[in-house]
Amino acid sequence: MQATQETINEIISHATADIKYPATAPGLYEPIIYTLAGGGKRLRPRLLLSAFAAFAGDRPVEEALPQALGLEIFHNFTLLHDDVMDNADIRRGRPAVHRKWNAGAAILSGDAMLTLATEYIADCPADKLQTVLRLFNDTAMQIYQGQQLDMEFEHRNDVTVNEYMEMIKLKTSVLLGCACRMGAFLAGASEDACEAMYSYGVDLGLAFQLRDDWLDTFGDPLEFGKEIGGDIVNNKKTWLLITALDESDGELADIMREDLDPQERIRQVVRVYKRLDIGNRCNALVQEYSAKAIAALKDIDMDGSFRDFFIELAHKSASRTH
Repeated sequence: MQATQETINEIISHATADIKYPATAPGLYEPIIYTLAGGGKRLRPRLLLSAFAAFAGDRPVEEALPQALGLEIFHNFTLLHDDVMDNADIRRGRPAVHRKWNAGAAILSGDAMLTLATEYIADCPADKLQTVLRLFNDTAMQIYQGQQLDMEFEHRNDVTVNEYMEMIKLKTSVLLGCACRMGAFLAGASEDACEAMYSYGVDLGLAFQLRDDWLDTFGDPLEFGKEIGGDIVNNKKTWLLITALDESDGELADIMREDLDPQERIRQVVRVYKRLDIGNRCNALVQEYSAKAIAALKDIDMDGSFRDFFIELAHKSASRTH
């Protein structure tokens, strides 16, 4: 029977809750269980299983479930380590792992998650194993590169918009592209279809991250799931900050150099953003990448219900509130 989004979501939810952990050193796995139980959009496994279903005909989506779980575990591993590096307090409306336990627990449990993710990714047919592992490992290295650039950008005031877009492509978008391509490949889709799905995922990711940057400044913290203004306080070079630095005739640079308490820094930066209409311009760029993602699907022969899902997802990502 053809899978639906409802059944895919149920499959992912049940499989995530049913992960079996070793009995030895249970303290290693408690932060993992806590993290995966925190919910989130499950976007990466949904993309992978939906891409599989779009090309697999009547084959059950469970064939690609190990890889879907692997990408979800890997994504959450990066969040554990990112929160340590960013000194973030909140993740999905709850204390970050390094706050609930400590930084050592977040690092070590994150390491365990990476190994667990790789085990799931490798659980695929032998004739597809090399390609799947190469795609996963190449993607992982790109994500690490993106995180390194993100950290380096915190100490630079000359980051360009082009540099920023490349960084978020590496840090965020390539994993969505990986999910789409891996699902299509496991289903036996053509190379053209796999490449088109990868392009869809990358552009979706760019729209998603730009919207995330907007939400960090202009979103509702209760809906967004974490404190507003963290990017400003941590001097994150987002599209908003880079563009405002370039266009504010030194005003924003002066604010960033001042020794202000966090809330006052946020207030003054947002004032500049509003004067330059940065928020609306950022959202216009979100819409542009959402449209590019949809355009990538134009010539792909796939199941119509899943085409509709991918199109709807691109539209929703451009207007999401959390």
